[in-house]
Amino acid sequence: MADRRHVVVAGAGVAGLTAALTLARAGYRVSLLEQAAQLSETGAGIQLAPNATGVLIALGLRERLAPCVLVPEAIRVLAGGSGREIVRIPLGEQLERRYGAPYWVIHRADLQAALAAAATAEPDIALWLKAHVEDFTAHAQGVTVQAMRDGRVIDERGLALIGADGVWSTVATRIRDRPEPIFAHRTAWRALIPATQVPADLRVPAVHLWLGSGAHLVHYPVRGGRLINIVAIVHGEWRETGWSAPGARAEIIDHFSWWCAAARALIATPEQWLKWALYHRRDTFHDGSGPVTLIGDAAHPMLPFLAQGAAMAIEDAATLADMLHRYGDDPVDALRGYEGARHRRVAHAQSASQHQGAIYGLHGLQAVLRNLGMRAMGGERLLDRQHWLYSWQLPQLLRNSPL
Repeated sequence: MADRRHVVVAGAGVAGLTAALTLARAGYRVSLLEQAAQLSETGAGIQLAPNATGVLIALGLRERLAPCVLVPEAIRVLAGGSGREIVRIPLGEQLERRYGAPYWVIHRADLQAALAAAATAEPDIALWLKAHVEDFTAHAQGVTVQAMRDGRVIDERGLALIGADGVWSTVATRIRDRPEPIFAHRTAWRALIPATQVPADLRVPAVHLWLGSGAHLVHYPVRGGRLINIVAIVHGEWRETGWSAPGARAEIIDHFSWWCAAARALIATPEQWLKWALYHRRDTFHDGSGPVTLIGDAAHPMLPFLAQGAAMAIEDAATLADMLHRYGDDPVDALRGYEGARHRRVAHAQSASQHQGAIYGLHGLQAVLRNLGMRAMGGERLLDRQHWLYSWQLPQLLRNSPL
């Protein structure tokens, strides 16, 4: 018989680890199944707006994350062709006063390491590496999950299974047939370089967003300001899956050959680049099956132009745990309640991200008009347009934790 206080989570990325921690906060035991042999350093830097950092702080992670995060003072939007600043959107202390939680930039590996350390220190969380979820069977007592570990099949029984296993989710395919994620005809390239290799005006504590025809460039300090995280997104037809394919330096330099000297010099600095193809969905998952549901990229992979992919996964985890905490006597209804609570907001984030990507990619006269419009609006009004995102409230489960 399944343990009525036991939940199985597939995937130990940001979504799965946050889910495990919030579920433990709600009084559940969690088996966290991760197919990788180790939680290794992967991915690029990420931006965490107050709607995400509020959850992490409520989970007690502020001190653990402090050496790794940086609080940017602003988002500097720059024209790729001329190098001139278009507008500066204020962040820093002003944003934390407004929303009760800070805006952070951090390397994804540092965030995952902090979450993993907190999870392994939690007695109600068991993390199993090299455990790939193969299938599951729902029944009256909950769900039995079949996973392959070290060449043998293991069974985990719980009241629910949470698929946090990414854009190519095995759990999602076992729930029902879904169309494959959509290739966005864009490739993201990433690199890390020492801050000392970057001019002083480009290593200030700020997010730098350069806009140009058919491409854009983002960079900001990570690891306490010691390194600069660079992400360049370009159009292309390369579509392999995975996070860490090597990229040819000459190819990415060529993509930015017409940009201003400062941007070209930045792109030319890294000796090594990695790249990944961008995939997303236009539909938002909202119809799980019985005691099974999805969170994060498994449910709603989105394009990175809103910088909210990780934040939506973190919100998912908090909302899901809150629903199970409140309605745990009927876990299936709790999961459907979670899906209903998240559907409209995540769909809005997906569509807003696609729209933002279209705006970033304008060229010619349209790009000139975009830049003039952003300058006329000013940073404060542009920040106000994100209020619907940043003002998200912590669920009741986490509200008693001091920020």
